This record gives sequence, structure tokens and C-alpha cells, in this order.
Amino acid sequence: MFSPVSTPAYAIREVAFFVIGITTVIFLLVAGLAVYSLIRFRRRRGDDGREPPQVYGSHQIELAWTVAPLLIVVVLFLVTVRYIYGIERQKPPPDALEVTIVGHQWWWEIRYPKLGIVTANELHLPQSDPTSSTPTFVTLESADVIHSFWIPQLAGKMDVIPNKTNRIWIDPQRPGTYVGQCAEYCGMQHAGMLLTVTVHSRETFARWTAAQQAAASEDVQVRGGRQLFSSLACINCHTVRGTTANGVFGPDLTHLMSRSTIGAGVVRNTPESLRAWVADPSSLKPGALMPAMKLSPGDLDKVTAYLLSLR
Repeated sequence: MFSPVSTPAYAIREVAFFVIGITTVIFLLVAGLAVYSLIRFRRRRGDDGREPPQVYGSHQIELAWTVAPLLIVVVLFLVTVRYIYGIERQKPPPDALEVTIVGHQWWWEIRYPKLGIVTANELHLPQSDPTSSTPTFVTLESADVIHSFWIPQLAGKMDVIPNKTNRIWIDPQRPGTYVGQCAEYCGMQHAGMLLTVTVHSRETFARWTAAQQAAASEDVQVRGGRQLFSSLACINCHTVRGTTANGVFGPDLTHLMSRSTIGAGVVRNTPESLRAWVADPSSLKPGALMPAMKLSPGDLDKVTAYLLSLR
């Protein structure tokens, strides 16, 4: 959060620095008085050991330690409200990118409604020019329990609540990859519910969009794997556009191999990891809701080869 690249994150850092400044002054004041008292009123040689004179009922001191904290809290409240209002009042311009993110146990479904793209766990966005901001507005939904969307370098936390729609916006101003995390405990694999945001230049984002909108490519050599995949229960949970697979319970696999990780960030998307995931997801992500397919080694090789062709 101290290395922001988006307007809401810059605002949050400013509030954080303001709060740190106030609390630092309070700490120095209290610690300074404590050190002064320890030195000034320490036991000295020749003291008779009697308790020094006590002061009771100082209305001035009581008023000071009541009014001062109250004023500090009021100032913090007003500053925070000002920044929240400044972030929340932002309205989407006509050219804003709209994204819908749905939290599942334990992965993120990512939809681009106007672009016709569905992917998972890896959000791709265009860079926003600070001189002519083109923000991304994110609609947050949950398919099961409460999650929390948090990309520290891009924006603050926003809860993802069942039967409720929340909104957040970001305008990433520097290309790169930024890591986020579900920030609300949501079950056994809460820690394994990562989300990465890749910010592209406008030209690169246009190429990524075109690739995602294209139909899934298929190598002729893996046709047997596709036929086997279509005969399994996989098609009830996953979608591969252009095939009979149209499930919505698991991630869309149309361009599976364009993603750098699987299992919402728990392992890199390599042939070895993909084969192990298909064989038994719980071996890589204990508690994963995807069942082990119980395939023979030969069938496992065929299905893995087919999935590796989905680019």
C-alpha cells in the first residue's frame, strides 16, 4: 500500500501517512513524558523511601485528556470521510472498462461483459494515462460465502458479499503485475485464493483481448484428448467455448494456457503441475472442491495434452 500505482491507492496512502503522523506525535509526547518522569523523579541516594505527595482531582488534567483525544478522533473521522467521499463519488466515464469479479471457494471468476471474455484468477487491464484517466470499474459478487477483494497497490479492500453487489474502481498508471489476496477468511483454502492483476500498455491489452475473444485453438494431435474430456464430468463444471463443455461451477478453460498459474495462484501453470492437478487437486490445494478424476495414466496423459492445447 506504500507503493501505489492507482488514484484510490494514492488517496489511501495519504490517509495512512496522516494517521501515522498524528500517532507518531502522540507516541513521542507520551514516551517523552514517561522518560522525563523516570529520570526526574527516580529514587536518589538519601531518599527516605516515603511516598511523595499525591495530587487528586485535577479538573484541568481530566479535561485535557478528554478533549484532546476527542479532537483527534474528530479530525481523523473528517479526513477519512473526505477521502472516502472523494473515491466513492467517481462516476464511470463512457470509455471505462467494466469488469465483473465473482468470488468462489477458492478462486476468482473474472468477466468482461462488454468484451465477451471470461477468465479466472488473473485480471488483465489497460494502463490509464494520468492526463486522461480511463478507469476500470469492478463489480464484485459472491457465489457462496463472504470474500474480500484487495489489491493493495491499486485500491482498498472491498467485501464480496452473497446476494449483494459492491463496486470499486481503479486506474492503474504503470504497467506491471500486482498481487492481491482475499482479505476475508472464507474457508480452508482462504490463503490459497490469490489474484494477480497484469497492467498492459493499450496496444498489448488490445492484443490480449483479441486472443481471448478468439475460439480455443486445438492441435490435431490432441483430438482424442478432447473427445475424452467431453465424455467426463469435467464438462459439467467447466466451459470450453466451441465445445459441449458449458459448466459454470469451475473456471472457464477456453484459454487455460494463457494463465501463469492454476489453483488461484497455488502453483505455476506447467505441464507437470497441470497433470498433477487433474489427477488429484487436493494434493496441491487441500480442500479444493474439484474432485480427483481417477483416470488411468494413459487417459490422464490425453486429457492433459488437450488442456495444454487451450491457448
